[in-house]
Amino acid sequence: MKSENRNKRRLPRWMKMQMPKGESYSKVKNTVKKHNLNTICTSGNCPNIGDCWNRGTATFMILGEVCTRSCKFCGVKTGKPLPVDWDEPNRIAQSVKLMNVKHCVITSVDRDDLSDGGSSFWADTINKIKIINPETTIETLIPDFDGVEANILKVLEARPEVISHNLETVERLTTQIRTRAKYRRSLQVLKQISDFGITAKSGIMLGLGETEEEILQTMDDLLSVGCKVMTIGQYLAPTADHMPVVEYVTP
Repeated sequence: MKSENRNKRRLPRWMKMQMPKGESYSKVKNTVKKHNLNTICTSGNCPNIGDCWNRGTATFMILGEVCTRSCKFCGVKTGKPLPVDWDEPNRIAQSVKLMNVKHCVITSVDRDDLSDGGSSFWADTINKIKIINPETTIETLIPDFDGVEANILKVLEARPEVISHNLETVERLTTQIRTRAKYRRSLQVLKQISDFGITAKSGIMLGLGETEEEILQTMDDLLSVGCKVMTIGQYLAPTADHMPVVEYVTP
């Protein structure tokens, strides 16, 4: 079957999404727009945006909306990013307070153009949120910072409650869908997080052609580096130009 046809296959019934509408959805949308913020929900063309925003939750995306990497699974724009907006951490912190967020989730684009990969900006964002929202717990989904331990340490020392770094897929498929990132380097990032005493989290997608044996090996690899939380989700191609879906895995 040709890849373009596979991307156009009808979604199975269990993959039907909630339409983006409702009071909570509108409130999140207006807050994001008013404060000139980015979310992975919109930048990544996430199909779950209706469900999440209707529940009043969103994942903030810092350091702009243009990524320096072009992974084959991701819908975020790639290219040359704009200069860093150092007022963004304060706007996010204020938005968290305005939305009465109890558990704040933050991710970012990769910023390989910056000398520290954006790690100082990450630390500033976490600290600003904590100052304005002392009761809010923080979960971060960080890039690999090219495996530079000093840069990862900047995020660790800001002490969010959870630090996630996704493997995205099994080791065999990593080079096919992730640019620059390496499977073993990502494991080392997770080990540094766990060794520091912060809850380490990771996730993978299914439907890219992985085998059950490879998934079990990935679970063992994550366990071996101290990863405490793992998420597994179905891969959906953002566009016909991205990696095609090989399989829809039943719940």
